[in-house]
Amino acid sequence: MDAISFKPIAISDAEILILGSMPGKVSLAQQEYYAHKQNAFWRILFNLFNENEIFNYDEKIRFLHKNKIALWDSLAYCERKSSLDSDIKHEIPNDFDAFLATFPNIKTIAFNGKAAERYYKKHIGFSDKYRYVELPSTSPAHASMSFEGKLDKWRVIL
Repeated sequence: MDAISFKPIAISDAEILILGSMPGKVSLAQQEYYAHKQNAFWRILFNLFNENEIFNYDEKIRFLHKNKIALWDSLAYCERKSSLDSDIKHEIPNDFDAFLATFPNIKTIAFNGKAAERYYKKHIGFSDKYRYVELPSTSPAHASMSFEGKLDKWRVIL
């Protein structure tokens, strides 16, 4: 199955870029980042910023903007049978040169899981201009760490 990433969510004063690898099947079907009900991404962010959980997607985007967070994926395209990162084949990265030039206030690039970091490093590489942070995946497939454990590790983006 061909998988095509979404456009980035970002505003001009974004300071933090959070990258996933590629949206899963549920997210692709709903055309929303982190749409799977068991993915802890939104719950973690709301907890980090001491906000009540929001379920409306447009309000989630406003929440990201308010907190100067940009959201995207390391990959623009891949072939994948399932939602698992281990199934990714024939990947093509997103255009980070153009994106980061458009959003010069971004100083931290945080990876939601090892695959997001691995694909970014493979195709883009690291620069001294940014602080890079690998975070535990919020995916339900990464069940070896508790929600509280993930939340604690994610605090470094604040």
